[in-house]
Amino acid sequence: MSISGRHILNWTSILVAIPIGMLGAMATLLFRALIEILTRLIFGSGDDITHAVLSRPWYSWPLIVGAGGLAAGFFLRYATRLEQQQTARTDYLEVINARLDAVPTRTSLFRALSSLFSVSSGASLGKEGPMVQLAALAGSLAARVIQRPLKLKNSDVVAMAAAAGLASVYHAPLASAIFVAEIAFGISALQRLIPLVVSAGAAVLTMWMLGYTSALYPLSAVHFDISFSSMLLTVVVGLVSGLAGWVIIRLIASSKRRFATITSLPLRLGLGGLAVGVLAIGSTDILGNGYEVIVRIMSGDFVLKTLLVLFGLKLVATALSVGSGAVGGMFTPSLMLGAMTGGIVALFANLAGMPVNNSLVFAAIGMGAVLAAVSQAPLMAMLMVLEMTFNSSLLFPTMIACCLASMTVYRLQSASTYPLVTEHLNRADAWFDFDNSIIAQYIVAGAALHPQDSVGKALAVSSIKRERFVYIIDEQGTFLGAVSIHDISHQVLDKAITLDSPVNCVMDSDFPVVFEYQTVRQGWDIFSGISLERLPVLNNSEERKYLGAISKTSLIQKTKTFI
Repeated sequence: MSISGRHILNWTSILVAIPIGMLGAMATLLFRALIEILTRLIFGSGDDITHAVLSRPWYSWPLIVGAGGLAAGFFLRYATRLEQQQTARTDYLEVINARLDAVPTRTSLFRALSSLFSVSSGASLGKEGPMVQLAALAGSLAARVIQRPLKLKNSDVVAMAAAAGLASVYHAPLASAIFVAEIAFGISALQRLIPLVVSAGAAVLTMWMLGYTSALYPLSAVHFDISFSSMLLTVVVGLVSGLAGWVIIRLIASSKRRFATITSLPLRLGLGGLAVGVLAIGSTDILGNGYEVIVRIMSGDFVLKTLLVLFGLKLVATALSVGSGAVGGMFTPSLMLGAMTGGIVALFANLAGMPVNNSLVFAAIGMGAVLAAVSQAPLMAMLMVLEMTFNSSLLFPTMIACCLASMTVYRLQSASTYPLVTEHLNRADAWFDFDNSIIAQYIVAGAALHPQDSVGKALAVSSIKRERFVYIIDEQGTFLGAVSIHDISHQVLDKAITLDSPVNCVMDSDFPVVFEYQTVRQGWDIFSGISLERLPVLNNSEERKYLGAISKTSLIQKTKTFI
């Protein structure tokens, strides 16, 4: 079978993915440099925020984070006004899903500035959100130049750039490509994944050539030992991580509702920053995205009591930062909360006398599990842990934990922090219902006459019910057929019958039917081959008892949930 040059998978898209990946890497490096510059201006140090903040007295921390939030709020308010004027969202995912032609330049830049002040001042947010958005913007700008001569879709180029941006942040090209595919495409088209992998891989190679060659969280020296106790603990970590993810999602949702009562964006983000700054007095480790803290957790620097306190503080700080509307990502905060969750479970198991070879392994497993729970993208989460740690022994336990965590959140009916994932899941549920629900669930009452009833009565029933066909049943309720009002009218006008003639003289005994036990899909297939709006529903093919009718409109409404 020949493949058209306009097909999604072609050499043009593969070759374009390489420079787009490099461009995405440069965009993330630029934002990283701006964060370091602004952090140095605020704290006099370019170190990680958890260390840089110590250069200022503790009583100034709430004011610094609050002021950062206030400045971020002004930029975000301006970006929001631009979006309202353009009646379009800034999110690059809207472009990938073809709901937006291109990534808006001004709103993306102002949102990035907002995030810059939030992250640099210490808000509990990840850097990956604005980095990926800027990478997507760079890809969108490039697409305006190359899409027409190369016959590429802007959405595909933006998807490549977004995968490249995320890969540049976490040095995890395959997981980044999977993430964009799961979030934006619903991973429904595997062929769309290949250019994303190429672009993400080119981004990581670019980072390596620039000196960023190490694993993000090196853990290659630690090995996961497969035993009954370790597998049991893996299951516990997965389930607990799912509950932790559910709490994170619910707490963020609650925080958003409370902050929504504050209409001023600068005031809202300022108050959120002020609250995070107050929490920082308890521990500066809650500030920023949590990268440095994850490294220390993976090194075993924290005892159980410290982890419990830090988990609670980080959870609240993240909910405050995200809930106030600060622009940033949820990746690294989720990874940090996950590392603490896995570490806490392992330390509790150790206290209970359960043999635990190394709690650091379960901290890494927890990282992936909580990320899977919060994002509802388990395939991405398990791959990201492998790529970030360079530890292949984590593959099997991370798969189990990520799937359990994701399923726990799904069963608790919590939405992903990425609305598009929730849409994909709802669409999948609707598709499943369409394939498995039965006709009996959609039966409505329908009028029926007996064979000896008159043609005039059939016309009257049709006029009242506004139906083209009237069904005929015997005294026991057995379906006999249907009469067409169109045929009755013609035969009355031709004087072939009178209004007093019995309906059985014009009855169609071979009228199509459906049965109550058939699936909705089977009913849809029957409707697709005929022009009727309604069909009679019978109990089974032997007794043929008339139960009511089902309409094509009801099935169309059912398909709207996943089309």
